[in-house]
Amino acid sequence: MASITIRNLDDGIKQNLRIRAAENSRSMEEEVREILRRTLGGDPLPDKNLGTAIHQLFKDAGGIELDIPPRQPMRELPDFD
Repeated sequence: MASITIRNLDDGIKQNLRIRAAENSRSMEEEVREILRRTLGGDPLPDKNLGTAIHQLFKDAGGIELDIPPRQPMRELPDFD
């Protein structure tokens, strides 16, 4: 088993961890292990990027076709003289 040391932990976080551990009848060390297990111990991250994930989420909702406005000549640039 590996071990880690966490330095410069805010006092408030340590206090919240101590309270949470006591509420769950665990040591602070065991509470941290449980938090890490729940947070990182599940399924590995999906092998897709954010755009693909969003597309998969909304693909069944259908799409919308937008009219592309006609191109117009570029407006005249301001003269700052």
